[in-house]
Amino acid sequence: MSDLMFEPPVSARARQIKERAASWLEQRERDEWCERDQLALDAWLSESSAHTVAYLRLEATWGRAARLAVLRTPVPEAGDGAPRRKIRSLLTTFAAGLLIVAGAAIAGGLYLLRPVEKVYATALGGHQTVRLFDGSNIELNTETTLRAIVDARHRMVWLDRGEAFFQIAHDTKHPFIVIMGDRRVTVLGTKFLVRRDASHLEVAVMEGRVRFDPTDGGPSSESALLASGDTVVAPANAMLVSRKSSQELAEELGWRRGVLVFDSTTLAEVAIEFNRYNREQLVIAGPTAQRIKIDGTFRANDVAAFARVAQAVLGLHVENRGDQVVVSR
Repeated sequence: MSDLMFEPPVSARARQIKERAASWLEQRERDEWCERDQLALDAWLSESSAHTVAYLRLEATWGRAARLAVLRTPVPEAGDGAPRRKIRSLLTTFAAGLLIVAGAAIAGGLYLLRPVEKVYATALGGHQTVRLFDGSNIELNTETTLRAIVDARHRMVWLDRGEAFFQIAHDTKHPFIVIMGDRRVTVLGTKFLVRRDASHLEVAVMEGRVRFDPTDGGPSSESALLASGDTVVAPANAMLVSRKSSQELAEELGWRRGVLVFDSTTLAEVAIEFNRYNREQLVIAGPTAQRIKIDGTFRANDVAAFARVAQAVLGLHVENRGDQVVVSR
């Protein structure tokens, strides 16, 4: 059996992505490459991790091939212009061919140069801290799924669902990008929180500055530069920026200590928060009870303790119904 490693046949979609990645790489090598081109490339990369992986594979292959070409090609005399032009022509032809067949022609050690996408996930009520290659830390809250490509040259993360607190190592040459559906956060080094669910997206900055914008990068798209204390809430195509005190931001991060902090919070909102962490679901029955507000700090995994407070302090009725705790007037 041959020692060479070949990729299996790829789908039409994968082939299309690879060809587009090759086109981007070829365009980037031209002298007329500008900032607008770079923004367009960044937008394409952020659309899908498949785009990023295909591009980084070809980029690694291109770099390896260029080094090999330099090592193997004799250097002609300085005055010999014709051989130089011939060599440039051969290198150009070789590079173009390489971009087309790179996926099938890479063998052995070069296979290891492919960027690795790592997946991190927590279950209901789970909490996980991840330390990345660049020294950054990410804390994942309950029911969170996150994918990352972070190495010496690239720092990109996709938050597919849930909530995560980021502490990003400073690196001016390699911005850290977090993709959340059709929105993204770009940072150099800071601390911030991202929460994503089916209806909206929230970003809160605890330290430093981040840029929040759509992944399409269109000139008319809404974007914002957020500093410490700024919060952006983005349901669908809207965006609302507000400021929060350090106390309010600390309360939002209570889950890092395993607690939920409520400050004049309606019982309807309390139930939503508790139900993110527990199989035993809290149900607030009736609009009157749902509008009642409460202050306090509770263990995120202790619905029963909250129910006892609701009964003793608020005078509400509590009933256990299997995997539900029903609170009513």
